[in-house]
Amino acid sequence: MSDVDLVLRSANVVTPDGPRAASVSVADGRIVAVGPYDAPDPEGARLEDLGDDVLLPGLVDTHVHVNDPGRTAWEGFGSATRAAAAGGVTTLVDMPLNSVPPTTTVPALEVKRAVARRSAHVDIGFWGGAVPGNVPELRPLHDAGVLGFKAFLLPSGVDEFPPLDPGRLRTALREIAGFGGLLIVHAEDGRLIDGAPPPTGPRYADFLASRPRTAENEAIAGLIALARELDARVHVLHLSSADALPLITDARREGVRITVETCPHFLTLTAEEVPDGATEFKCCPPIREAANQDALWAGLAAGEIDCVVSDHSPCTADLKVDDFGRAWGGISSLQLGLPAVWTAARRRGHTLHDVARWMSTGPAALVGLDRKGAIEPGRDADFAVLDPDETFTVDPAALHHRNQVTAYAGRTLYGVVRSTWLRGRKIADHGTPTEPTGRLLERQART
Repeated sequence: MSDVDLVLRSANVVTPDGPRAASVSVADGRIVAVGPYDAPDPEGARLEDLGDDVLLPGLVDTHVHVNDPGRTAWEGFGSATRAAAAGGVTTLVDMPLNSVPPTTTVPALEVKRAVARRSAHVDIGFWGGAVPGNVPELRPLHDAGVLGFKAFLLPSGVDEFPPLDPGRLRTALREIAGFGGLLIVHAEDGRLIDGAPPPTGPRYADFLASRPRTAENEAIAGLIALARELDARVHVLHLSSADALPLITDARREGVRITVETCPHFLTLTAEEVPDGATEFKCCPPIREAANQDALWAGLAAGEIDCVVSDHSPCTADLKVDDFGRAWGGISSLQLGLPAVWTAARRRGHTLHDVARWMSTGPAALVGLDRKGAIEPGRDADFAVLDPDETFTVDPAALHHRNQVTAYAGRTLYGVVRSTWLRGRKIADHGTPTEPTGRLLERQART
């Protein structure tokens, strides 16, 4: 232990075995021991005594739209990773669309990496995209280190990232399965949505009716059937409809390799509370009713949902017009995911151990980042320090997102992030990020 350079001591360290008082020893950016709270400090090590603040593993957010380059006015690697650091997120994975170019070729990936490398406050991985015509690009992207591939089954909202029809989906998934890759899917059935009443005007009820649960349920059922046929690994993005959980659970019992995520906004916001014209609440699939939210929480408690990630999808304020048919769809929440989920979780009797499993361990496992996601020897010394009992009221102007538009404005939340640590270095202190020290991550070979 003579090489230990940092010890973090807390009365409440959230480990994979549960919370306990402990001292966490760090050497060269890695956790080397999780020992007794009153263990002697190694000679020469710096001690950080956190008192009663909770030491959590740094959050891993595998669903972030950074939009950089090309739509940097919407967000950017600098602003997104500052927000992540301030919110206790130490690793994020960037979505392949809304940037220009989208991450559908290796040259486009290298363009994005060059931009990210200059301003990353946290570690960053990348998804590739599966779009019509790029099947020959999928294996090269996989070899270049993307963590998996995203596909839409209906228009994405941007012309440069078109959806896959059923035939192209099958072709892409067969290719991805052939090299052991992961396909992540925006699972809504476009034909069912085309047949629903179109959303126009300020009424949220009209928008909700335009994105029925059946569109999610049918798309997920089709994805399950295809994954079963091709023995492929698939992941359902941003699950909104709790009706689909029995389909997913039954498929897993049959051996289908399918995982699923949901998002803070589906767990904390309800359709009944969305004011008409409040398009900061618009996202696709949509925020649904309170009864559906209860069923999502039940799925989390039962282990049917693998992880909770932000789907941070920002835009400039002018795109959030008060017409749900014309407004850009996306919730900005990267900095607020931890307190938002913790506020709802504690009310429902869950613990921070649960939150760490949903928001750190689960997402890290999804993308195979074995050095992330837990406080145990061998992992990176990535931490979020949280006062779980202190509250704050969300002020959009205090957020580090490039555009201070959020559905959480004015809400009082539990859980103040005191500091965030990346590989043993403090990268945010009381909401203020330090200099960028993030690294770019690549897919790790699975054994």
